Amino acid sequence: MTGICEGRVAVVTGAGRGLGRAHALAFAAEGARVVVNDLGVGLDGSPGTESPAARVVAEIRAAGGEAVAHGGDIATTEGAASLVTAALDAFGRLDTLVNNAGFLRDRMLVNLDEDDWDAVVRVHLKGHFLPLKHAAAHWRAEAKAGRAVDARIVNTTSGAGLLGSVGQGNYAAAKAGAIGLTLVASAELARYGVRVNAIAPAARTRMTEQAFAALEGTAEDVSPLVVWLGSALSGAVTGRVFEAEGGRITVMEGWRPGPSATRPGRWTPGEAGETALKLLSRAEPPGAVYGA
Repeated sequence: MTGICEGRVAVVTGAGRGLGRAHALAFAAEGARVVVNDLGVGLDGSPGTESPAARVVAEIRAAGGEAVAHGGDIATTEGAASLVTAALDAFGRLDTLVNNAGFLRDRMLVNLDEDDWDAVVRVHLKGHFLPLKHAAAHWRAEAKAGRAVDARIVNTTSGAGLLGSVGQGNYAAAKAGAIGLTLVASAELARYGVRVNAIAPAARTRMTEQAFAALEGTAEDVSPLVVWLGSALSGAVTGRVFEAEGGRITVMEGWRPGPSATRPGRWTPGEAGETALKLLSRAEPPGAVYGA
């Protein structure tokens, strides 16, 4: 296969189904050799009985591509480190990491158990950090050894992380954290030849079909942008967040200073409140929280 990722090696986490599967197939179609990671768990993270990663590998090979399966838990140090090792052992290099793995345990905040909080934050946020850390350590070592690095990381956030989502406090907090991680990583890793961006996909998948039945875009609609961000063509882009749904791509613009007021000395509480209300009257209203 030939394409914009010819010669590159891409790792995609949570690639057994949904968005991750679409990304893995799309990378392979553009010439990348792919490491397909998936634990095969249920929607709530409960253990599964099958290996969806192996099925995706079979699909890629049947189409003439190259791929290997990885079944490690990327939210553990051992699993994340072995993900990088799997790419190096199978293909001799690593060029692109797509952090996509995740599951949901939706509850209203007053009903949200600590275990449900920990489990979702663990896979969505720690499961971004650890693969990123180990891939970045590899690329830093390559750069320090004098070998050229042209690497990419694509993180997965969500509209829930950008605007909030009723009943998804754990998921929204983790996805907002993924944006912060993206910004820090893009600044820290640029010197080593690594570009880091994030996508906020909206598509009908196993995770979204019940909560957001109105979504019309498919996982396959999101993958072209992910593949481009994972290719050598995106070298001028880093620290950005894109929303992708159906045929629409939007550059999301994050927190930046809005209306401001300054006075000498300290405000009284009353003055601070009066000033805050005046500033809010001149500010752009926030986007609506999903489900509100």
